Amino acid sequence: MAAFANAHNLDGWNKPVEPFQIYGNSYYVGVSGLSSVLVTSPQGHILIDGLLPDSPRLIAASIRKLGFRLRDVKLILSSHDHWDHAGGIAELQRMTGAAVVASPATADALKQGHMGEDDPQFEGNTPYARVAKVRTVRDGEVVKLGPLAMTALYTPGHSTGGTSWTWNACEQGRCASMVFADSINPISSGDYKFSAHPAVLKQYEQSYAALEKAACDIVVSGHPDFTGMWDKVKSGKPHALLDGGEGCKAYVQQSREKLSKRLAEEAGN
Repeated sequence: MAAFANAHNLDGWNKPVEPFQIYGNSYYVGVSGLSSVLVTSPQGHILIDGLLPDSPRLIAASIRKLGFRLRDVKLILSSHDHWDHAGGIAELQRMTGAAVVASPATADALKQGHMGEDDPQFEGNTPYARVAKVRTVRDGEVVKLGPLAMTALYTPGHSTGGTSWTWNACEQGRCASMVFADSINPISSGDYKFSAHPAVLKQYEQSYAALEKAACDIVVSGHPDFTGMWDKVKSGKPHALLDGGEGCKAYVQQSREKLSKRLAEEAGN
């Protein structure tokens, strides 16, 4: 969402927030408008997304505030290759020594330090620090670290290599299906028309189907507001993000409506 971010001056996305326990061994360590999740174990931790180039110091501070050590972060999983989600990955890799894992398309972009030319937002692309080494992951592949098992769920459209991540987190004998849902917002830059790219529309349908089918007791979206995370947290309810799977479905429906509106506008023009 790089072009959108630049146009809107980030809208305070990178403001620090208090880290908190989402459920079990999973913690929110992101910022106000961009999500990063830490999944912990005695054998090492996994971090999802690196956010903006200025975000690593805030993510690191949140990890430490929760009582965890940066050097115990062994893997960094990437959702997609836009500046606002991947811009801090190279620095976080330097700070932690962790291996970076991404889909092949995202891995190529991370190594180049910018999104691919086929991206709907490529015009106005914002480059970021290149990531030297990236391990690739297949759709449905399980990435393991000690007892942790994170499954890659390809959710392209917003970006070619978009990937959501799923895992289980347990607390007091009860386990929850967790989903870090990548961006599925139909955003573009310049004169790009979704109606002129049937392959991208097919990607969106693939993503919708994947997220609707996923076991999803708790969803954290790449932009927390897209799934109402802060409203749920502010409610003060115990396990406020547990919603019986409705969060993923609502997220998909929101994107379907936005894409339908966008296609109608393109047809009208």
